[in-house]
Amino acid sequence: HLGGGAETPRTLSGPIPQSEIDELADVFRGCDSFDEALARLRNDRLVILSGGRETGRRSAALMLLRRLGVDRMRSLVPPASLSALPDQVDMSAGYILYDLSVSRNRPLSEAQLLVLREQLERARAHLVITVEPSAALGDVPSVRWEPPSAEAMLHAHVTHTTGESAWPDLCGLAAVKEFLARHHRPDEIRQFASQLVAHHRGEIDEPKLAAFGETTVATRVSRWLTEEKPELRDKAFLVSLAVFDKAPYAVTAELADGLFVRLHQIQDPGLPPPIPVFGSSRQERLRLAHADGYVTVEVTEWGPLEGKFCARFRDERTAPMLLEEVWNLHPSARPAFAEWIRKLADDRRPLVRTRAASAAALLATADLSSAMAHLIEPWADGRKPHAWLTAANALTMAQLLKVPTVSRILHDWCTGDVESRRWTAIRAYGLLGPMHHKETLTALVDAMHRPPSAEAESGRENVEMAEEARQLADALELLLLAVRDPVLASLTDLLRTDRAVRPHVLLAFLQACKQTKDDESDRPPVLDWYARAAAAQDPTAARHLADFWDALLADRTHNPQALGVLRGWVRGADDDPESERALEALLGALVATPTNLQRISHLLRAIRESKTASSPTADRLLKHLALD
Repeated sequence: HLGGGAETPRTLSGPIPQSEIDELADVFRGCDSFDEALARLRNDRLVILSGGRETGRRSAALMLLRRLGVDRMRSLVPPASLSALPDQVDMSAGYILYDLSVSRNRPLSEAQLLVLREQLERARAHLVITVEPSAALGDVPSVRWEPPSAEAMLHAHVTHTTGESAWPDLCGLAAVKEFLARHHRPDEIRQFASQLVAHHRGEIDEPKLAAFGETTVATRVSRWLTEEKPELRDKAFLVSLAVFDKAPYAVTAELADGLFVRLHQIQDPGLPPPIPVFGSSRQERLRLAHADGYVTVEVTEWGPLEGKFCARFRDERTAPMLLEEVWNLHPSARPAFAEWIRKLADDRRPLVRTRAASAAALLATADLSSAMAHLIEPWADGRKPHAWLTAANALTMAQLLKVPTVSRILHDWCTGDVESRRWTAIRAYGLLGPMHHKETLTALVDAMHRPPSAEAESGRENVEMAEEARQLADALELLLLAVRDPVLASLTDLLRTDRAVRPHVLLAFLQACKQTKDDESDRPPVLDWYARAAAAQDPTAARHLADFWDALLADRTHNPQALGVLRGWVRGADDDPESERALEALLGALVATPTNLQRISHLLRAIRESKTASSPTADRLLKHLALD
């Protein structure tokens, strides 16, 4: 305590076991970047190997020294100061310095390398330094490490044990092809190779071999979230990519920072979150995520946009596994994660709102009650209609993912007393109708039978009831046009027998008739539907469509709009002979009653005699129907 300043302790090095080197040499395979690094190490006694984590940098460093014939290898502990590094290479050996930290605040200069190289010459030593791809190397020469192909690495590990003769049959297995198609890190390839050898020996069957891929993804996801590396900001990016898989990379990265801020507030509430504005490498983030970037067309509300750079996980199982693990196994992150997803639902971009809903649906598969409490119920109980829509989308996707009890939730909401939840459920049923038409129709009919509340006399309640009636009609319209004949038959029965349902089904049918173009033709879908039904051997569907038209024309509320639809169909048939033939059949069925005979003849005469736009179709229809 009383003497002079203590000497700065020297950074120690430790020997690398020869057995580890020999074992690695048996299965290591070189590649172009390895050959480049070897040439530089041979000439300069020093090489800096830049590569991502878990890409085999350490193995490459060991094999570089072995290929030079180095007998003794030592691993250096990173020094506190780069200027102290030359003092550590003091004997004839091969040295490896793993993961040297090089940044703008701690740069590696060419002058330091010259001093280091001079010391290596004196000691007759060699040194391999590995750094992250994001290291600020400036003009310092380095070699970018790119590992051999996955197939080459797997081949090396397997044939070392089985011999070359077994490889053709083994590499032809479906499980092997699937594994190689998904891009795995070297350590995962080594583990799979041991499983493949076990299969070759008859110790495991092919289904168990195939299941290894899923186990690998689960292990990778767990490692991402539980180990110190990657850092919290990169963990937030991985979670964001799980929500925005196959979406524009810029959106994923932008919104990931919002999640990082929320997670950081939980982890270090007293410190502001450090976000380097220009410090993230897109390439390295995708490498970390085992993801690919690609340029594609983004579909927007204004039309397709060319040249959008998007990102996707190489293994499609990664996103759901990652979201489930965050939600179920890391409850400390749940408040921040849930708040972030709720914030996504308020974004002005439809893509972001849709992904918020799909994330909620995936989380519902993992824990329905928590997903409902944290996400779906707050959206459905909010004041904003776009939040109701997000809740409807989430429940729709959860139902398609076969989450238990979602159908019960939808039915209860659809027939319940909470207006926002009814809207949400009705909207969800409109989306689900084509896949679950019987269940959807039952729930919608039950909702139509719901008695009005005690406040139904108020003006606001009347507005809400009108909006609900429109939503029910919209859902029925989607159901009718998507499923066609089975739903039409059920609605026809309800039209005749259920007075509470009749106004809703008439409005739905009228809205369907107002649709102007079908996906399969340029004519109105209901008119095209009638043409096909009239030509079919079974006339039931054509009769049901005519019954609906007869009811529309007889209804005082809908009669003017129904005649307007017929007027549009007649004018549209001027250039479409098939539409004209369908109208001949439909109008012929309708004029069987005196009232409709009078209505339709008056309509056709008015169209024919119009001074602004007369219709030759109207004239031909009058003659064909003997109305002139």
